[in-house]
Parts: sequence; structure tokens; C-alpha cells
Amino acid sequence: MKKYFGFLFLFILAFSIAQNKNYVKENFTKKEIYITMRDGVKLFTSIYTPKDISKTKKLPIIMQRTCYSVAPYGENEYKSSLGPNKFLMNDGYIFVYQDVRGRYMSEGTFTNMTPQVERKTKKDVDESTDTYDTIDWLIKNIENNNKKVGQYGTSYPGFYTAAGILADHPALVASSPQAPISNFWNDDFLHNGKIMMGYFRTFPVFGVQKTKAEKEDWYMDTYVKPTSEDGLKFYRDMGTLNDGYQKYYKNNFFMTEIMNHPNYDEYWQKRSILPHLKNVNHAVMSVGGWFDAEDLSGPLNIYKTIEKTSPKAKNTIVMGPFSHGAWGRETGKAFHNDIYFGDSIATYYQKNLETKFFNHYLKGDTKTDAGLPEAVMFDTGSKEWREFATYPPKEAKKVKFYLANGTLEKNASSKNSEYYSDPNNPVLSSDNLKDFNGFTPRNYMSEDQRFAEGRPDVVTFTTDILTEDMTFGGEIMAKLNIASTSTDADFAVKLIDVYPEDYKPTEKKEGVIYGNYHQMVRSEIMPARFRNSREKGEALIPNQKSAVNFQLQDVMHTFKKGHKIQVQISSTWFPLFAVNPQKFLENPNFATKEDYTKAFIKIFGDSYLEVDVLGKSDKK
Repeated sequence: MKKYFGFLFLFILAFSIAQNKNYVKENFTKKEIYITMRDGVKLFTSIYTPKDISKTKKLPIIMQRTCYSVAPYGENEYKSSLGPNKFLMNDGYIFVYQDVRGRYMSEGTFTNMTPQVERKTKKDVDESTDTYDTIDWLIKNIENNNKKVGQYGTSYPGFYTAAGILADHPALVASSPQAPISNFWNDDFLHNGKIMMGYFRTFPVFGVQKTKAEKEDWYMDTYVKPTSEDGLKFYRDMGTLNDGYQKYYKNNFFMTEIMNHPNYDEYWQKRSILPHLKNVNHAVMSVGGWFDAEDLSGPLNIYKTIEKTSPKAKNTIVMGPFSHGAWGRETGKAFHNDIYFGDSIATYYQKNLETKFFNHYLKGDTKTDAGLPEAVMFDTGSKEWREFATYPPKEAKKVKFYLANGTLEKNASSKNSEYYSDPNNPVLSSDNLKDFNGFTPRNYMSEDQRFAEGRPDVVTFTTDILTEDMTFGGEIMAKLNIASTSTDADFAVKLIDVYPEDYKPTEKKEGVIYGNYHQMVRSEIMPARFRNSREKGEALIPNQKSAVNFQLQDVMHTFKKGHKIQVQISSTWFPLFAVNPQKFLENPNFATKEDYTKAFIKIFGDSYLEVDVLGKSDKK
């Protein structure tokens, strides 16, 4: 019976796609052209124009620039859907898609996170100049456009959108960077400079240059295919990060660049878009997901930066209970991993926020506000949308939770915690062995953490049962005071919502034990080598107390009455992140098994988490 319903679902899905393609073909005219940039490089561009456009019905343009292909190619081949969502597809827009430099059918050389050129000459190019040149061509050459352009993109296209904000073209009136990278040092492939080994299978996508125009994925010849359902076996067999690099990716230019730049040097500094986001004067809506394992911090950082530097910008932030890009597809009942958050949440976002944003600025008065809240944040504990006039909410209070002797305390303690960390026997990042085979891991962001609690290399701090709701709404800082018998260490901090033992959800997944579920709410990792400077690593002095301070990504989560708040800390998080050898090396990316050093690590009782807490009166 399950097999029958599986075939039925696939049939319905295929039928729906075919119907959408027919709709697009019946209502749009497709044209493929090359647009020449100021340095002579030509970028392949697909243009879908509504058939009912006319001199009396002039329409705006919505554009996406991507490194992931504008397929299907051919003027008689049509996409199954257009634009950010189905509402906008039906609402009278010209849709434009472009392959960026060095990708698929475009000319030029691909560069990961193209550095922004601060002072441009006529010959200098970057993603903002390519955006400007593209917009300029479009408004001058597409008949009956209304001279207004919006841009959007999710993930890497989100970065191109963020960089495109800097084009400063007068026709560009609305930008929506969604799940964008903002600072490559602390997003996507790295967290505080720590390499995400769980992304191992994605390196071919970004590290193999094409030699000619391509309509297919030329890089897949170097893709490392799973050989077992047990994805953990692959990483255990692979050995160190360096072993994997030497075996699979020595010719991959992207991984070579990452391996050779362990510190926050000029290579990484040039790839941060944040210092360039100044004097933005059009509407920007940054969008992200609280369970986005790839680009959670990007939209938050872009919003906060524009808020500080650009008072003329109409600046909005939206964060929902989504994994990477999940706001772009409706699933009906919205789950992340095992946790249910409500019905039709993606549709709510698309209809009430995204569509309203583009319709107002591309069809209405760009000088007036669209009427959107400043910040629309989904509370992942109370499972409801909340609106704020500022973000982080100005009404939030900074509260310290001290890490003392297995509990979270109001005051510092003389009671310290110690654990034994062995790089040869690392703490796992998940107990979902199949998920390790994924292109990028996703489920761990809200996964049950009971599998890690009780290990001798994990220290746990837990409150008593809460007698009233407590909402964490805003930023989180981990301020650890540590000592180690070794000369290097990582610190992985997890914030966890412990459910009551008798908890019964309204919607559940078969086979999941929800009583005493330890849901991860937020997490981050920090190499101690960067505790004083990101530009140069510094060894720990064995047994000497040292401060390791770092920011976790933001949170909007109500810990409900009857639940507990928990913090787990460890020094390995495998295979999500490469194992720290716990021996200081100038470049730990090339560590060997011989470098692996066991260590006793101490967390002093004056360590704490500082969080933004909202009071009862702050709830809407």
C-alpha cells in the first residue's frame, strides 16, 4: 500500500509540474540573450515576458542571478514556475534569470564569493557592477517595462542579491537576499574559521572550473558518491580532513583555498560583503530560517549592518521555522526534522510578506513604506509569528546563565566542570547515520540531543523545571573561561529545550519518543586558537585559565512552562566539523592522526551564556 501511495505522489507531482510548465508557456514569451558587461564578458540571460504586456500595461522586472544554472536552456523550453512564489508568477512581472561569470552558459571565470571592489575604475568588475550592467541593459531593451527592477535569490543567489544591492542603479528599488552568505569566515563552509566537514560532498560544485559553455553539471565527475546507508562509515574510513583532501580534492581549487587559509587573512576579509553595505537607499527584505544549517547568520548580519549604516533604507528582516530555503516551497504541515511548527507557514510568508514587499515597491510608490513590520520573527517554542519594531527587540533584557556543576545558575560559582576529550573518539554531531550521506546536513539543527548527554566528553548544564514561560529573543553570547592540558581545543556549545517526560505533541512523526525530547535550539563552535585574534592563531598555555568568547546565531524561542533549559559543551562535533587535533599547529587543516592529543578540559564556574530575554509584557 505504501508503494502504491508513493507512485501516486510521484504521478501527482509530475502532473503538477507539467501543468505549471504549460501555464508558463501559455502566458509568457521566453527569450535567451547574452548581455555584455563593461569588461566585455558576456553573461547568458533568460527573459520571460508576459504575453499581455503592452504600452498601456507596462510591467516591472524581477531578476535572479545564479551560479546554479538558469535551465532549462532553449527558447522553447520553459521553467515549471517563475519568480519567488506562485502569487508573483501570476501577478504581472517580467522574470529574468542570469548565469553569473564562469558558470554554465556564461563567459568569464568563476570566483567564490567574488570580492567587492571598493574603488572602481571603468575596468574593475565585481557582482555589483555585473548587476548594474544587467539592469541597465534590461530597462533599455525590454519593451514596455516600467523602469523598476527587483532582485531576489536564495543561498548563493542570495549572496548575488546582497552584492547586487551595491549596484546602486536608480531602477533597482527592491532587493530580497534570502539565506545569503554575508561573511564567508562564519557562514556556510566555515564557522568561526572551523571547516564544516559535513559539507564534504559539496566541494565539486564550487571548486571545478568549466572550460567551455555548459548546459549540464560538468563538475559531477568529481562527486564522491555514498557507498553505504551508514554515512558515518565514510567519514571514519576517510580519516583526517587532510586525508580526505589528499585523496579526493587536491585538484579542487575551492577546497585548496580553504585548506591554505586557516586564519582570517586577506583572502577571507575580501569575501565579506558586510563592510561594503553602506548608504543603501532602497527597500531590502532579508529572509532566513531558524533551522537553516547553511546560512543562518547571513540574513541576520545583512539586516543588522544595513540598519546601522543606512538610515534611508527601508529595511526588513523575516526569520521563520525553516531549513535552508524551505520558505520557497509549501509542504502543508510544516516540520523540521521531528518537530511540527504549524500548517501552511511557507504560504503565509509568500502571500503576506514576500508578495506584499515586491508588489508595493515594484508597482506602487517607492517613496512610501510597504507597511511591513520591521522584524517578523517566528517563535520556535510558542510556534507563532511575532512582530517587532526593532531587532534585536529593544525591550529585551540581557540575562546571564552561569555554567556551574551541572546546572544553570544566576551567579558565578567556584564549582568547575571537567571532561576528557579524545580526538580519536569524537562526539558525534547526530545519530542519524543516513543524514551524513546528504549533500549538506540539515536535520541536526533541531535534532534530539539525548544521544550526546552522558558521554564523558560532554558536560551538561540544566535548569530546574520552568514554572513559567521564558522567551529568548535576540542575541546569544558564550563567555567561557577554560583551561586545557593541551595547546589547542574547540568549544561546541548547544542550547537545548528539554521537553516534559509526558509531552504529547499535536502532530508527531511515527516512532519518535517525544517525552524528554532534547531539542537543539541553537549551537555554534569556536576554536580556542582564535580567542584573541581571528587573524592569527594562538596556542593555549596548558592548565592556564583563558577566556574564549563568541557569539551564537540569534534565537527566537520560548521555553515553555514545564520544560527545562539545557546547555551542552564538548570539544569535538564529528563529522559535522573537522576534528581539532588539540595540539597547536600553524595550520590545523593539515593535521595528521599523529598530531591528535588527548586532553582534560575544564569549564570554570564563572563561565556563562548571555542571552536576550523578553518579559511577559513584550509578547504580542
